[in-house]
Amino acid sequence: MTHVRGMVPLGHGRLVRADRIYAVIPVEGPERGPHRRTDVYVEGVARPIPTGHSERVIAADMQRALAEAAVPEPSRRGLFRRGAPHRTTS
Repeated sequence: MTHVRGMVPLGHGRLVRADRIYAVIPVEGPERGPHRRTDVYVEGVARPIPTGHSERVIAADMQRALAEAAVPEPSRRGLFRRGAPHRTTS
């Protein structure tokens, strides 16, 4: 899966914003299986999202995503200035 700044992958192509996750609960008992290890509760989503990732992996992904989101992306201003002379090849 492609890495996206500020997002946590939950598997099967699902990504959620790290700052919207408010609970990560390990699934225990007979409900636990290879694709159901952790329930992730996300703000604005009515039901928990089941994922095959462990709570440790999700917590580490959240930490990485929140740290990346805190660092501003490099500015693209100045790359294309209005009125800048155009170079032509001869």
